Amino acid sequence: MPDHAGELTLGPVPFNWQPEAWRDFYFRIADEAPVACVYLGETVCSKRAVLFEPYYQAVAERLALAGKTVVFSTLSEVVLKLDRKLVDSICATTDYLVEANDASALLRLRGRAHHIGPAMNVYNEKTLGVLARGGARNFCLPAEMPAAAVRALCEATRDLAVTIEVQVFGRQSLALSARCYHARAHGRTKDSCQFVCENDPDGLELKTLDGRSFLTVNGIQTLSYEYLNLLDELASLRAMGVARFRLSPHSCDMVEVASIFRAVLDARIELREAAARLDAVKPAAPFANGFYYGKPGYSWNSAANH
Repeated sequence: MPDHAGELTLGPVPFNWQPEAWRDFYFRIADEAPVACVYLGETVCSKRAVLFEPYYQAVAERLALAGKTVVFSTLSEVVLKLDRKLVDSICATTDYLVEANDASALLRLRGRAHHIGPAMNVYNEKTLGVLARGGARNFCLPAEMPAAAVRALCEATRDLAVTIEVQVFGRQSLALSARCYHARAHGRTKDSCQFVCENDPDGLELKTLDGRSFLTVNGIQTLSYEYLNLLDELASLRAMGVARFRLSPHSCDMVEVASIFRAVLDARIELREAAARLDAVKPAAPFANGFYYGKPGYSWNSAANH
């Protein structure tokens, strides 16, 4: 079980990075990042998975040797036969835990300890209970969950041997589509995309007609333009009973991001200093925490006012 200060975790890379850069990113995470658990695997597009397959074993072994728990995540949307085969292959692994991001994985994981990812949309206590009875041991909640709902689900775990995980940094996943936005934006089809998404390591930023930055697209996935930042809310989340705090990978210095969040969890740094360091390392887009406060997800709200 996680320690009293909470475990810091690193979610799967949602973007299409160059395979060697992807490998080297995880090698550095293994060697330098103060995270306890690392999620691997393609969660957005099954076509990308083949690009990283040659490196999965080496990355997983490097992380495990560094003392980190490795969990393989499944696709978040299963539409094609290729998608189903990828989910089946991930669920067939017995060397590592599996995180289900689509219901197609549940049948193969039933009765076996596994994690539930944020794309499974666990919004209420009954859903949590049903999945826990099927073997789920950790639930990463959807990013749009407000504090009151997170608290209610934490209370529901008191009689269950499960933990709650919440994303605290990174762009927020908002929707999935059968169509590939990246391909369409470049006049291509999903089947002949030529992996154009590799040109946008943090997603393709969109603007409204009047030029205002709005959303971000990543293949079939729609993400927030803003970066979620729950640094100020860590203490409140921990008091609710949240045991794991997830960072979503981006092209910024994720070792520094992890070090900042770990220092706050361990009370080794003042929030003001931590906020300044995090602001210095993040990409140009603003921070947001609106969903946590039951407000529009793109908004920024001061914890002191709630």
